[in-house]
Amino acid sequence: MASEKSSSKGQAWFCTTGLPSDIEIEVDDMTFHLHKFPLMSKSRKLHRLITEQETRSCSMALVTETDPKVEESDKKGKGHEIEDDEEKEEEVEEEQEIEENGYPHIKLDDFPGSSESFEMVAKFCYGVKMDLSASTVVPLRCAAEHLEMTEEYSPDNLISKTERFLSHSVYKSLRESIKALKACESVSPLAGSLGITEQCIESIVSRASSADPSLFGWPVNDGATDLQLIPGGAAKSRKKPSRDSNMELWFEDLTQLSLPIFKTVILSMKSRDLSSDIIESCLICYAKKHIPGILRSNRKPPSSSSTAVSENEQRELLETITSNLPLDKSSISSTTRFLFGLLRTAIILNAAETCRDLLERKIGTQLERATLDDLLVPSYSYLNETLYDVDLVERILGHFLDTLEQSNTALVEADGKSPSLMLVGKLIDGFLAEIASDANLKSDKFYNLAISLPDQARLYDDGLYRAVDVYLKAHPWVSEAEREKICGVMDCQKLTLEACTHAAQNERLPLRAVVQVLFFEQLQLRHAIAGTLLAAQSPSPSQSTEPRPSATRNLTITETVTEEDGDAVKGEGQVDAGKWKKTVRENQVLRLDMDTMRTRVHRLERECSNMKKVIAKIDKEGSSPATTTDRPRSWSITKKFGCKFKTQVCDSHEATMVDHRSRRS
Repeated sequence: MASEKSSSKGQAWFCTTGLPSDIEIEVDDMTFHLHKFPLMSKSRKLHRLITEQETRSCSMALVTETDPKVEESDKKGKGHEIEDDEEKEEEVEEEQEIEENGYPHIKLDDFPGSSESFEMVAKFCYGVKMDLSASTVVPLRCAAEHLEMTEEYSPDNLISKTERFLSHSVYKSLRESIKALKACESVSPLAGSLGITEQCIESIVSRASSADPSLFGWPVNDGATDLQLIPGGAAKSRKKPSRDSNMELWFEDLTQLSLPIFKTVILSMKSRDLSSDIIESCLICYAKKHIPGILRSNRKPPSSSSTAVSENEQRELLETITSNLPLDKSSISSTTRFLFGLLRTAIILNAAETCRDLLERKIGTQLERATLDDLLVPSYSYLNETLYDVDLVERILGHFLDTLEQSNTALVEADGKSPSLMLVGKLIDGFLAEIASDANLKSDKFYNLAISLPDQARLYDDGLYRAVDVYLKAHPWVSEAEREKICGVMDCQKLTLEACTHAAQNERLPLRAVVQVLFFEQLQLRHAIAGTLLAAQSPSPSQSTEPRPSATRNLTITETVTEEDGDAVKGEGQVDAGKWKKTVRENQVLRLDMDTMRTRVHRLERECSNMKKVIAKIDKEGSSPATTTDRPRSWSITKKFGCKFKTQVCDSHEATMVDHRSRRS
């Protein structure tokens, strides 16, 4: 019978054996015109149903022939009872169909795998060759169980054949196990009771856990199993797929699973202590597939063919993904942007507070990997007046500092600075400069976020000064006291010469801040010159200093001497000639820079001297009528040189202050 063929016409399926059909079996909307003997020889259930129907039809026919008048009176007297009894109605319909067609009609309700599976069962009963796959073998196995096609009833039956295919071709391959697990969704109750779902999950987890860690969970032996499934059975060589493509294919297959089964797989992975990177990668890939708009760069309009997902389903999916994320720091750097995307989506969908808190804590463990674009989370609540959610960034920063404080294995450089802390400091300074132009940003929020980082987070305060300048420019109505408070977040001693020069001419800064900047600018010039002279007086190689970048030329005299003493101790050994030559060149460049600074100091001294002469001249003419006309000129002169105080002038040579009011008295 292996050469028998079949044909289908509309909603009917026929087996072209040359013999007329003697039974009809209806599954869903498809009617199969078959023969009794092939079905009864393989399925105990079909044998029982066909036998019962034939016995019933024969008995009913015998009763009708013996006493037709009694039958008619019984039908008239008990018409209402037959209408109320569903079983008797079905019997009457079957009898009518038998009378019309000449053979019985059987309807199989709730058949596992629908009509496609029964078609494969029919082909098996007729001996037709079938092509099994991981997607079709699961519903076929359930259909065989439903029809009781056991080995005891008929040798080499369908249950044993499907079990062998599952064991030899499906459970030994990771990707085939995922496809079979997907097929279990349509027959989930029966597949679960037969243990197919559990074995597929066990196969997935065991092969993922035994994978090479360098391959991010891709099993090395999985490719060999796939070669055995090539049609024809011949061993064909093909190009080995790359590691990244294999990993993407595996994760892409997992995204086809429904949420309950996917959650079961993830929980099984966590119970087996699988690598957190593998679990996190599975969750990320699944969320990208089913939650639209997580990443800003990948936002695309939904296609018309894609099924619409309700807001409640998205919220449930997001909370499931978040609750299963590993809490420890991920080794995959790209997860930070994904976590921010999840957090934005959680805020939009109004997810549970625990879900958002878990995401904030997870982001806090790896905040140094974030970018400024990640931190710019819009304020979706009407309670926030600012454009971006500043409170959110402040909470994430607090989680980062707590994690850094609790971690005893944090990488710290020789000078006691943490690279991750300095990266976050630069990131927060950029965020402050971005939000400073918001007119609705209160000074207290700006101040609290600026001082939340410790002092060692910033090597220089130039980024913080830029944020302060932007805030004062965007908020000209701020009072003088608030200006001084905002300027107090930066340390004038940690400003570079370029920042000091800009600040000294900045009219938006309060007077006290300008005085501090001018003082520390001159102090930096003096210390830099003194450090250059001190370095020039120590030509011995054993006392040479290590080459320093140009940014460290603004160190104070104390720091310079300390570094030279430490380097002298380190340099007591033999120093190679190349290193010494490099140090000499650095010193020469430093001397040229110091000459430039010295020239600038002399120019400042001359300007101060000219200012004193002008002020003295104005004091002498104070009693004359021209005083009122000359005052605007004196103010313009002082303003020209960047000095906002008229009564005191700093003398670069003397430690005293010149006060024209005391001279006038």
